[in-house]
Amino acid sequence: MIKILMHGCNGRMGQVISSLLAADPETVLAAGVDVLDNGRNSYPVFTDIHKCDVEADCLIDFSIAAAVDDMLDYCVERRLPCVLCTTGLSDGQLQKIDEAAKSIAILRSANMSLGINLLMKLLKDAADVLAPAGFDMEIVEKHHNQKLDAPSGTALALADSINDEFDGSYAYVYDRSTRREKRPEKEIGISAVRGGSIVGDHDVIFAGMDEVITFSHMAYSRGIFGKGAVQAAKFLAGKPAGKYDMSDVIGAAQRERV
Repeated sequence: MIKILMHGCNGRMGQVISSLLAADPETVLAAGVDVLDNGRNSYPVFTDIHKCDVEADCLIDFSIAAAVDDMLDYCVERRLPCVLCTTGLSDGQLQKIDEAAKSIAILRSANMSLGINLLMKLLKDAADVLAPAGFDMEIVEKHHNQKLDAPSGTALALADSINDEFDGSYAYVYDRSTRREKRPEKEIGISAVRGGSIVGDHDVIFAGMDEVITFSHMAYSRGIFGKGAVQAAKFLAGKPAGKYDMSDVIGAAQRERV
């Protein structure tokens, strides 16, 4: 049984993951950490992570950027592997993650969905074949009307997964309204749609002469991110120090089936 510490347990994603862990026969939610203990959880909750004395095999973090520094200090002190899902981190915090990864296993990904991370892998293979054949590449992402940033971090990660195959030679374009010219060959267009309660849709379009290939991913609930985080924690428990991402989780699952 893998014992999990949930950092940010009373947030929306923290509660989703708490439910998933309770239903998973391979895991147990040993304790939670949040700024307030509302008394509604079936597990102990600590309002100060440094006062948490519960033994755990891995920590899942879905909190806020301001809480990440203390969390990293705690994990390094306890030699506790960490699945870090919080976004909006500063350059200083990213450097602190690199330093912490010298002592503990840290898994961080732009998107915790297993489907999105598999899509990134597929896009690399598709781009290797289609881009040299003259296919243009475009990304369209759709999210709810409360989302503050555009384009989404996932859309940028999808673009990066393609661009990395070509040494970053493609430029990203977010708006073509101010120019009157043909589409340059070396660009990836990224468009954002905001409306309603869309959880997250991403289409990656490869448009060639007389044919179009589209890779699509649609998220119907935030539960997919929680499922990915749980899978990541089960993978990370017991791993040596270093930086990991969801591609490592997918690769491990594929090796188990061989």
